Formats: sequence, structure tokens, C-alpha cells
Amino acid sequence: MSLKEHLAALSGSEPTAVALRLTAVEILLRPMGPGWIFAPLVLVATLGLLATPVLLSAWTWYAASALVAARIVVDWPEPDNHIYLLGYWCLAIGLARGSLTPAPKLAHAGRLLLGFAFAFAVIWKAVLSPEYRDGRFFTVTLLTDPRFADVTQLVGRMSPDAFMSNRRVLDPLPDGAELADPPSLNLTRSFGFLAFAATWGTLVFEALLAVAFLTWKPGRLEYARHGLLLLFCLVTYAVAPVSGFGWLLLAMGCALCRPDQHILRALYVAAWFVVLFYGEIPWAAAVLRLSS
Repeated sequence: MSLKEHLAALSGSEPTAVALRLTAVEILLRPMGPGWIFAPLVLVATLGLLATPVLLSAWTWYAASALVAARIVVDWPEPDNHIYLLGYWCLAIGLARGSLTPAPKLAHAGRLLLGFAFAFAVIWKAVLSPEYRDGRFFTVTLLTDPRFADVTQLVGRMSPDAFMSNRRVLDPLPDGAELADPPSLNLTRSFGFLAFAATWGTLVFEALLAVAFLTWKPGRLEYARHGLLLLFCLVTYAVAPVSGFGWLLLAMGCALCRPDQHILRALYVAAWFVVLFYGEIPWAAAVLRLSS
């Protein structure tokens, strides 16, 4: 059997099955909510992976979307942004699977969800958040969020002592307290470049993706659109500690592949596993240990 035939077999008779499986696996790897939501959601995802008719049933995804919505209500306002997007995506899958043309309908829904997700992200960053535009957001996040500590020290060329010293500068004071002589941050040039690249690279990338998914028509630019999304996920989630968001974007992008685009679909699956590697293997910490 040729490589192309193997890739076609992976999709089965339904080209969107791979995207649906990736979505079900994400639900299993990132279960959510209290027990009465957690248990049935895991059950729905597991049955979908074990039985293709269940995976392709509209009711499976209606149930998943209802459970994700229940989790959002129960944990309001704490759920991350991608949990909302996951709820919309599960509902879109259900609606598409209930139609006469599920693959084109799901591809259309995926394109719109991706486009508007990136468009709203750009609006929040570029219009509604001055602290993002002036670089404060990533400067503070890179220093205070422990999930970024290894990357900040590695790429920002900052020693552990300097990193902890800068972090202490940003420690919150008791309510009403104010230092007479507040200390200042002592940042490296590499850290400044990292914060600048994270701020503006993310914004430009997301703006390009919003335009690509909302305005570009199928044709020559179709592969450029897929390439942008794959590159965004491979670069962003090497640093950003939210692999669940990356998995969701890749599953949605995979649903846009035409039935004959077996290699492109396989690239989405490969990228999905790379993002899984980013989330499970502390690669930056390993590089730091090797370089020390």
C-alpha cells in the first residue's frame, strides 16, 4: 500500500473523521468540570473514538457541546477562551453532521470560527488593551507566570538569580502599601527582544490569519492559509503553555482539508503531535540544563 493509500485509509470513508478524532482526543487529554460534567464528557469522547458511527453522529457532538456549555456556566467566569471556542466547535460539528453535506458545512464553519477567533483576538490586543500594545502584558507575564520561566531564562538570556530578582520587583504589595524607593527591572536586551517579538509577532500573525480565513477564497491562497495556521501553531505553542488551544486550532484546520488532500491532513496530525510534545516535554528546561 502506498503512502497516499495509507493516508486515505486514516480518513476512512468520511474525510472529516480525522478532525473529529483529534477533537475527541483533546477532550480526553484535557477533561473539565465537576464529576457530573467530567464523567459523561469523557464517556462521549471515548465512545466516539471506539465506534466510528458514534463519532459521526450529530447527537454525540450536541451532547459534547451541551456539556462544555454546562462547564462554562458552572465555572463562570474562569474558563479559558478556548473552552468557549471548543463549545462552538462541538456545536458546529453537530450541526454539520446533521446536514446533507457534512464535510463542506463543517469546513465552512471551521473557517468562520478560525477567522473570527483570530479577528477578535486582534481587536482585544490592538484596540482594547493599551497594556498589550506597549509591551507591559508580555513583560509582566514572562516574568511572573511560572510556565514561562524556562523559556524566559533561555531565550531572554537571563540567569536564575536575575530572573528571580526581576520577579520580586513585580511581587504585589499589601493593599494600600507603596514603596518610598521602588526598585526597577533589570532586563537584558534579549529579554526585550523576546517581549517585543511575542507582542507584535503574535498580533501580526493573528491579523494575517484573520484576513486569510475570512477573506481569502479557495484557490492558490488556500495552501498559504493552511501554511500560516500550521506555522502559527508550531511557533506559538512552543512557548505558550496552552497546548489545548493549539490542538483545537489544528483540529479545526484539519476539517478544512478537501477529501483528496491526504498529505495536508497528515501534516495537521503531525503538527498536533508536535504541540502535544511541547505541552508534555519541558524542552526549554532541558536545553537550559544542557547549556549550564
